[in-house]
Amino acid sequence: MTPARSHLVWDWNGTLLNDLSLVVAATNAAFASVGGPSVTADEHRVRFRRPVAEYYADVLGQAVDDEAFGRLDRIFHEAYRNGLTTCELAADARTAMQTWPGSQSLLSMWFHDELVPTVHGFGLTGNFLRVDGLRGELGGGRKAESLQKHLAELGLEGSSVVLVGDSIDDADAAVAVG
Repeated sequence: MTPARSHLVWDWNGTLLNDLSLVVAATNAAFASVGGPSVTADEHRVRFRRPVAEYYADVLGQAVDDEAFGRLDRIFHEAYRNGLTTCELAADARTAMQTWPGSQSLLSMWFHDELVPTVHGFGLTGNFLRVDGLRGELGGGRKAESLQKHLAELGLEGSSVVLVGDSIDDADAAVAVG
């Protein structure tokens, strides 16, 4: 028998926050800075993966070393920050959070110091036992390790958790913690 799932971990970008158009525009700004091609939303959905440097290398058709990734990541996040006020929550986000019968938390691969006030600005902080984002200077890594830390801080086992996200990386992270 499968154990009951009593806790839900939400992803932020592309799941609760409807920011796909902004993500694609910011990605294209980063690609344009090195003379790369632009991608459509559909192409982004199909090709995006983590680590993000691998996605960039695939689209650009060349290896992306740490230095190049750092520049691309800064350009992406500058463009993302500049457009963030245009984003809204996903159409059914509030309803989905209100109807979940168990506890909830939020885990994002976006920078923690920017995530927390943004979530608060949408009036959502009270829905979550914990809100965690990246604590480093660069984005781009995989989510599994972050999910393991997030659940450990909550004192939860993966078998009692549902992860709701929008990427293969979210699915891989869920599998990694059971």
